[in-house]
Amino acid sequence: MNDHSILGPVALLGLWSMLMWIWMYAVRIPAMQRAKIDAKNLVGTTGRNLDDALPPQVQWKAHNYNHLMEQPTVFYAICLALAIAGMGGGLNTQLAWAYVVLRILHSLVQATVNRVMWRFLLFALGSLSLLGLCINAVRGLLL
Repeated sequence: MNDHSILGPVALLGLWSMLMWIWMYAVRIPAMQRAKIDAKNLVGTTGRNLDDALPPQVQWKAHNYNHLMEQPTVFYAICLALAIAGMGGGLNTQLAWAYVVLRILHSLVQATVNRVMWRFLLFALGSLSLLGLCINAVRGLLL
């Protein structure tokens, strides 16, 4: 039986990542203008170079967007493998939803109050959800 319900959380995390991208630029561009940074003349720089030039609260959104391009790539790959293998329902869907909710909460904490211990707790719980998905994928596909 093919159960692709795991693709719902995949789609939502993709959308959330794009919303964070919009939020990042919605605060970063005005902050760059206030700091008199002329983006047209920047050569060979990265967003990280803006850490010293822009307020931390502005850069928190950018840091979180970068985080959404890191570990979630494993989430996308595992969920797609589970969906293709017909193992995208039940516990795997629940773990995927848990991962996405925890990543969204992690984003909100990092982009607003940026309390490191809160972020760590949310990241660790999300990572455990992802670990469960990985273990289930290996058990179902290789064992």
